[in-house]
Amino acid sequence: MSLAGSPAAMSNPRADRVREVARLAGRSGRVRAGQFLAEGPQSVREALRLHRERAAAGGEPVVDQLYATAECLDRSPDLAELAQGAPLRLATDAVLAAMADTVTPQGILAVCRMPHATLDDVLSRGPRLVAVMCRVQDPGNAGTVLRAADAAGADAVLLTEGSVDIFNPKAVRSTAGSLFHLPVVTGLSFGEGVDTLRAAGLAVLAADGYGATDLDELQDRSAARRLAPGAGNDGGAAAARLEAPTAWLFGNEAAGLSDAELAAADHRVAVPLYGVAESLNVGTAATVCLYASARAQRRG
Repeated sequence: MSLAGSPAAMSNPRADRVREVARLAGRSGRVRAGQFLAEGPQSVREALRLHRERAAAGGEPVVDQLYATAECLDRSPDLAELAQGAPLRLATDAVLAAMADTVTPQGILAVCRMPHATLDDVLSRGPRLVAVMCRVQDPGNAGTVLRAADAAGADAVLLTEGSVDIFNPKAVRSTAGSLFHLPVVTGLSFGEGVDTLRAAGLAVLAADGYGATDLDELQDRSAARRLAPGAGNDGGAAAARLEAPTAWLFGNEAAGLSDAELAAADHRVAVPLYGVAESLNVGTAATVCLYASARAQRRG
């Protein structure tokens, strides 16, 4: 990407525009502007890819503003190529440091438009695998669950009321760009959401360390049904089937799923622990559960 003829790089870290971008690190600033920050090459790369796809389809833009150092674009030719046609402005390291949430920004930052996916949008696509975060409050954990859902090929991620703002800078960074790969619904009313998911044909499974159903057993039964139809049904017609369309519930880091959340599930499923660890954190548990469903669905 040639920078010849580009405006001079922004160099004043106290400029009004810099302060406006920096306000997006706070929730009130994001709500007021309807925008959020994507920082670093990986997050910005995925934002720009989606921006380009939307532009080609005549859809709404994803990236409203893009700031980068010339050095960053020189180091990453793919980013420079993706930035063509985007609202790019060169900036100095000092300006990016004043804009960014990180202590050591990586030379590129995008101001992205807040998406507005709804549960109806998700269900209209006939999802087979959905991750539901119930009051997950740590940005890193929330980002890890979303990234795991993306890697497992899930169709959407839902966050109930009381969950972390997935668009805060730390959460966005922890998704490593996966935030731009699948629909994310926030502020979901738990009871109404679960009822709607079930009515749409999805089984609701709760990841619960004390669950009566063992994930290993569900995987064994799924494999048996695949190899010999009619086998693997020893749990009865109402038993959980990993190959069926499924919404997994993942609970709060400290308290897990509440009694009401557990009661709303069709089955409480425990990930077996073979060592002496007391439990798995929510990100690890989500990864194991989502991959178990994804594997069964794809092979089934």
